[in-house]
Amino acid sequence: MRVLFWGTPYFALPSLGALAGEGHEIVGVITQPDRPAGRGRKLRESPVKQMAEEEGFLVLQPERPWGDSFLEAIRGLEPEISVVVAYGHILKPEVLAVPPHGSINLHASLLPELRGAAPITWAIVRGYEVTGVTVIRMVKEMDAGPILFQNEEPILEGETASDLSLRLSEVGAGDLVETLALLEGDALEEVEQDHSLATFAPKVTRQLARIDWDRPGVELSNLIRGMDEVPGAWTVLDGQPVKVFRPSLAAGEGPVGTVLAADRAHGLVVATADGALKLDEVQPSGRRRMLASDWISGRGVEAGQTFD
Repeated sequence: MRVLFWGTPYFALPSLGALAGEGHEIVGVITQPDRPAGRGRKLRESPVKQMAEEEGFLVLQPERPWGDSFLEAIRGLEPEISVVVAYGHILKPEVLAVPPHGSINLHASLLPELRGAAPITWAIVRGYEVTGVTVIRMVKEMDAGPILFQNEEPILEGETASDLSLRLSEVGAGDLVETLALLEGDALEEVEQDHSLATFAPKVTRQLARIDWDRPGVELSNLIRGMDEVPGAWTVLDGQPVKVFRPSLAAGEGPVGTVLAADRAHGLVVATADGALKLDEVQPSGRRRMLASDWISGRGVEAGQTFD
């Protein structure tokens, strides 16, 4: 099929590669404009743009994907179907309707659960044991279209949002290939979502990622794993923000937020409302992400200090 592909982050790369690898003709790739990034605020291309240019695909980067000139441009590509994977804009009905087979979207949850911008993060933060991916036909309402294909996946013990995103991106790529095969064979069944069961996964903000040590260890572990790697769960030590990663439940008790251990033998252990958490990685303000043991060796933290 002639596919118009929409996507921006690393999550979309396996899907783009799988569709091209199955022989579908990628008539164009639409991705977000280059954005300033890093300390130097230099323009950075999206992962999808980088891959598309390497493969020789036509790349479009509209600031806003609507308007007469944009519609004329994508109609001129004569796509048979649009495939959307983490593009970053809600598409208007007139854009969705351009290809004769309409537009489909890969979403990283078991819809109607976790509609919205950050389903992987919130599946972990809320303590889900199972999530998955869903391919839907796109409609005007966000993530509300009929289900075309769905695949359930467990959330593994200790798995972070970064880990799970990588795994679901690969699963979803295979599901998109299967969906298009069913569509071409006129064997695709559409199932309406039960909208009464919908839950939502809103955009993650830095404030939502701040750690409240006066919460149970399991909840904090879920928060830290779910907020990895962006924006990164964070706390404050001596007035400076510190991001923390790779938590595990540990023995110990004390005033919440107190560093119970900070040595090579025990690692970095912090008291919670019902026990303690061991934190294997940290990122102090203005520094790279590092092993907690390296931070300890550099005298960045000591037992008895308190995270706020």
